[in-house]
Parts: sequence; C-alpha cells; structure tokens
Amino acid sequence: MRIGVISPYSLTLPGGVQGQVLGLARELRAAGHHAQVLGPCDGPPPDTGVIPLGDSLPTSANGSVAPIAPDVPCALRTIQALRDNQFDILHLHEPMAPGPTTTALFMAQAPMVATFHAAGGSRAYDILKRPVRWLSGRIDRRFAVSDDAAEMAQHSLGHQYEVLFNGVETDRCAAAQAWETTGPTVFFVGRHEPRKGLDVLLDAMNELPADITLWVASDGPQTEALKARSAGDARIKWLGRISEEEKLSRMKGADIFCAPSLRGESFGVVLLEGMACDTTVVASDIPGYAKVAQEGQHAVLVPPGDSTALATAIEKTLHDPQRAAQLRASGLQRAHQFSMKQLAQRYLTVYQEVIDDA
Repeated sequence: MRIGVISPYSLTLPGGVQGQVLGLARELRAAGHHAQVLGPCDGPPPDTGVIPLGDSLPTSANGSVAPIAPDVPCALRTIQALRDNQFDILHLHEPMAPGPTTTALFMAQAPMVATFHAAGGSRAYDILKRPVRWLSGRIDRRFAVSDDAAEMAQHSLGHQYEVLFNGVETDRCAAAQAWETTGPTVFFVGRHEPRKGLDVLLDAMNELPADITLWVASDGPQTEALKARSAGDARIKWLGRISEEEKLSRMKGADIFCAPSLRGESFGVVLLEGMACDTTVVASDIPGYAKVAQEGQHAVLVPPGDSTALATAIEKTLHDPQRAAQLRASGLQRAHQFSMKQLAQRYLTVYQEVIDDA
C-alpha cells in the first residue's frame, strides 16, 4: 500500500503532532508498506521517507505557536508530491490547519483519512464555518485523538469521529540507552511557553534540595526570561533543542520525568513516553493527562500551577524508591496499551476499508 501521511506543522521542530506523524510512518514501513511523510521542514528532513515542502511560518494558535506553511510555494510542492507519488490513500493530521493538509483536501484524487488533534475550540473554525465545513466534507473517515478533540471538531465541522488515542513507540523507548546522571535528576521537555508550566517547575526547584539536578530541553518565547530568572542556579541545565534519540535517552536516565503543563493538552502522549522509558512521571492533574495516567497508580498528579505541591511530589517520590518502582511498573504496562504498533494496525485496517469503498 502506498500511504501519504501529511503534517501541516514543520517536521524539523518538536511537537506532538509531528511526533505522531513520524512515529506512525515508521510503524507503517515496519509493517511492509510504502509510507511517506509530507510536511514543511525548516532544515534537513528529520527521518527517512520525508518529502520536505519548504519552510514554515510561525503562527499563534491554541496558546502556542504553530509552525505552519500556508504559502503558495508549499501548496505547489504539495500538489507536485501528490502527482509524483500516486498514493493509494492519504492520512491528513490536523486537516483544517492552513498548508499542505488543506491543499490536499482541495486537490488530491486519492481517498483521505483524517486525524484531529486540537481541543479547546478554534476561532478560525467558527469564523470560517461554512467553507471549512464544505472542505471537511471531502474526508472519507474521521478520527480524533481524544474525546475533547472529537467534541471540538464535531461542534465546528459536524460529522462523526472515532476516537483513536495517540500512540507511543514502546520498542524505541525500550531500546534507548539511559543517559548517565550524577545524582537525583528531573527531566523537562516542551516548548518554553506559559501553558507548558516550566515557570512552575522552576519555582518548585527553589523548594527542592541542593543535590537535585533539573535538565530543561527545548526552547521557546520564554527561554531567555526564564534563564535570567533562574540565573546562578547551577542545578538547572539548559539543553536547548535536542534530538529525539537524546530526548528518550535523557528521559530514561532521569529519576523523574516532569510535565507541569497548565492547559491545552488534549492527550498526554508525553507521559506515555516517560512511562515507556521506565521512568517515574510527575505531572499536572489536567484533563489531557488524566486520560492516560491515574493518580497514584501510573504517575503522581498534582494541581496545575501549584509549585509547592509539585516540589513536595518530586521530593517524596525521590525519597521513596519502593513507591517509585511501583509507579514505573504500572506505568510501563499502561504505556504498552497505547503502542504505536497497535495504532498503525488499526489505521491499516481503516485504510483498506476506505480504499475498498472508493
């Protein structure tokens, strides 16, 4: 089967949708199919089987910055890639985001499956309701990564959506080599913007013992201000953007993976990655995270924005190795329930059904 998986977001920049697109394509190829990923790339393609469609244009969306490519050159490259590859089916992720996914909706002749990721409402959907609804009508099968994402899409676009949760590459996580540490270590990875709650974690560090190291990966609009705020604290290691391999290695080497997000997370796949790396997870008790981790069973969940509660949870977890081991064991089992391999098999069944009905 010739499968085109399309991302509207730059594949060279970290992000949940990009991770799902690249991971799904890897599993589809491992299953013996010809799967290629189409999307913007701000630099060399990050993986084999990627067709770059040009640079992205950072655009505000959902309290974050989306690296999309709504320009004419990207549209022309998308059309050319679709013509050159003659895909049997296209899988559009976040299909209504301006760029290659909407170009495919206008121009593609192949049947199309779509996965909706965003939750929490969209002004663009509401303002452009009639044309957006018409365009979404070209999709043959519709999926959403969470109940919230399905509700948002249905409210704005109509139609029915099957919920298929995001997947995690459990085999890749298991194969990662643990990064060496010199003492108790907490790892954070995520865009440095208000909704990710890094400032809350930095405040928590002020209440934690001197022997705890914090690894902070990635960057964003808050990076310089947060660095200045924590200047002089040698416990905090600012790593900048790191590769996927280093991310998994540090995640596996850390004693705790911390995700202190405040909002805007429709599904906590990053928690599942931490669990799949056999690492204890401490995170905010927000709806998107509570969908994948039960407090006290798979992870430690604390009220969002409460730096004291976060510090207490981190310190208690570090000083209770037996409890941490229990959390890791149940978390690992939980992660395997969301394996990317299972998700790919489900989508392959859907692809064949859609092709047969075309």
